[in-house]
Amino acid sequence: MSMPALFNPNTSSGQTGYILIITNKKTLTEVKKTSPQIKAVYSQTLQDVIGRVDSAFAFMKQRGYGFPRFKKFGQFKSLLFPQMSNDAIKGNQIKLPKIGLVTINLHRPIPEGFRLKTAIIVRKASGWYVMLALQIDVLFPDVPPHGQAIGIDVGLEYFLSTSDGEQVKRPRFFNDLHRKLELLQRRLRNKKKGSAIRRRLNQKIAIVHEKIANCRRDFHLKLAHKLCDRSGMIFVEDLDFRVMAKGMLGKHTLDAALGQFVNQVLPWVCWKRDVYYGKVNASGTSQECPDCGAYVKKDLSVRLHECHECGSVKPRDIASGQVIVKRGLSAVGQTVEQIACGGEGTGAAMPSYHPKTQELLKVISGSQLCTR
Repeated sequence: MSMPALFNPNTSSGQTGYILIITNKKTLTEVKKTSPQIKAVYSQTLQDVIGRVDSAFAFMKQRGYGFPRFKKFGQFKSLLFPQMSNDAIKGNQIKLPKIGLVTINLHRPIPEGFRLKTAIIVRKASGWYVMLALQIDVLFPDVPPHGQAIGIDVGLEYFLSTSDGEQVKRPRFFNDLHRKLELLQRRLRNKKKGSAIRRRLNQKIAIVHEKIANCRRDFHLKLAHKLCDRSGMIFVEDLDFRVMAKGMLGKHTLDAALGQFVNQVLPWVCWKRDVYYGKVNASGTSQECPDCGAYVKKDLSVRLHECHECGSVKPRDIASGQVIVKRGLSAVGQTVEQIACGGEGTGAAMPSYHPKTQELLKVISGSQLCTR
C-alpha cells in the first residue's frame, strides 16, 4: 500500500502550507490515522471526492484531451452523503454524519413508502441547499406512441417552431441583466484578490447569474408543460448542441440553453406527463419539403421554404418541424394520414397521467391531481 505524498508549494514565499495527495481510497484509511483534519470529515464524503478525481482522469483518457481542472479554494460547492438512514429527518432538522443536526426548511414531509437514500449538500449564491434522493419500488412502463404528434425545430431566430404552426420567440435572459453584470465585473477588475470587497462583489455577481439560470429554467419548464398539454407524441432532432455553442453565435446558443431544454427538461416533463418523446435524424430536415419530399437546397440566410416541385410556401422552421414529425411517425410505424383519420394510436385528447404515475405524484404532492 503506497503512502500519500506531501509537498509544500509555499516554501519559496516563506509560508507554511501543505497539500495532501491521496492516490486511492485505501490510502485514505492510513491518512486518517495521522491527520486529525482528515479524520474529522465523514469517510464516504472523502471517498466521493477521490472518485470524482478518478472519473475526471478516466474521462480525459477516453476522449483524449481535457486535463481535469482542480477546484480552487472556495469553489468546491457540494458534499455527498451516500448512505442516509430513514430517521435522519426529525421535524425541520436533518442529521448529517460527523456534523449532527442541521436546521432546514423542509418543504414537505417524506411520503410514506419512500426510503431516504442519499443527501447532497449544495452551496449556491443564494444559500445552502440539501438535495434528497428517495427510493420506492415502483415499475413504470414505457410510454407507448399515442395521441396527437408534433415535431419541434429549435433555433435562435425562434426558440422553437412546431409542426402545427406555432413559433415561440427566443427570450434573452442574459441580455436583460447584462448591464448589471457589466457594472459589477468592471468594479471587480481592480479589487485585490482575497480581499473582503472582492468576495462581496463575487457574491453579487453569482446571485445575478443564479437569477438568470432560474428564469431560464422556469421558462423551459412552463414551455414543456404547454407542449405536453396538446400532444401525445413529441419528436425533436438529435443534435449535438456543443457544436453550435462553439460558433460565432455561441453566446446566444448558451443563453437560450437549447441543449438543456431538448435533452433534460423536455424528456423529464414528457415522462411525467405520459407523453411519448423521440429523437429523429437531423440530417437534411431544413432541406426537405414536408409536402412532397423534394430536396430544396437553401442556406441559413433563407428563412422561407419555397418548393419548386409542389409550390409549397411556408416558414423554414415550421417546414422543418413538419419533416421532423413525419420522420418520427415513420419511426414508430405510423403515418400522418393514420393520425388524421383516427387510425391506430390516434386521439387528440389531452394526455393523462399513467395510473401509477398519478398515484405516485398524488402521494408526493399530498393533493389530488386532475385527470383529463
